Amino acid sequence: MVDHKALIIIDVQSAMFDESDPVYQGEQLLRKIQVLITSARDAGHRVIYIQHSEGAGSPLERGTAGWEIHPSIAPNEGDLIFEKETPDSFHGTELHLKLQELGITELILAGMQTEICVDTTCRRAFSLGYKIQLVRDAHSTWNSSVLRADQIIEHHNSALSMFARVVDSKHVTR
Repeated sequence: MVDHKALIIIDVQSAMFDESDPVYQGEQLLRKIQVLITSARDAGHRVIYIQHSEGAGSPLERGTAGWEIHPSIAPNEGDLIFEKETPDSFHGTELHLKLQELGITELILAGMQTEICVDTTCRRAFSLGYKIQLVRDAHSTWNSSVLRADQIIEHHNSALSMFARVVDSKHVTR
């Protein structure tokens, strides 16, 4: 039987946890994603990592320690990794083609940054026809000049409910 679901972890890279400016509730985020990964693997779902790459001198410069996927959620052999250079995990990558090839029609989304890459990837996945579960308590961001991180997360959970079923990590359907 072909499994039609995949967990997609967006941009959970070491630089995001820099002690001088860590992502909001970073340790909690990592624990939630660890549970999601274990659950996905137990259910036979694909685990797919998205890794953002930026230019020289950036904290996410390809090949640097900050660019690496956070070691606490490191990929296993057989997991897929797609590099991207824009907020959209599908743009300029083979993600959509690979999902089609694998027969995956439903995505479980987690990661960061809530209002940029998670938002853009969720909307694009919807436009491409995927059924989406956005994990309400497994994506994060930083405070902005106008909103606190928790406000940004809650706003996007509400706004993205037009494109995805927004669920707590303990209610992700297998």
